Amino acid sequence: MVKAAGAKGFVVLPRRWKVERTIGWCMNARRNARDYERLLQHSEAHLNWALITMMTRRLTRKSPRTSQWTRKTPATG
Repeated sequence: MVKAAGAKGFVVLPRRWKVERTIGWCMNARRNARDYERLLQHSEAHLNWALITMMTRRLTRKSPRTSQWTRKTPATG
C-alpha cells in the first residue's frame, strides 16, 4: 500500500487500521506481548487461542456494544 502522489503527512490506508486494531487486541493477552515461545507453532497456537477467547467473550456479551465507527448518523431533512 502506497500513499497517494499528492498526499502530505499522515494518510489513512484502506483496511490497514483494521489489521492494526486486531493486532492491538491480540497484544492484550500477556503471553503475546513478548516472544516467550521457542517454536513458531506454539506462538501461532497461542495467537489462535487468544483470538478464540476474544470472540467467545464478544459473542456471549449480554448487550451488544456499538461504537462510533458503526453508529449511523440520523438523516436530517
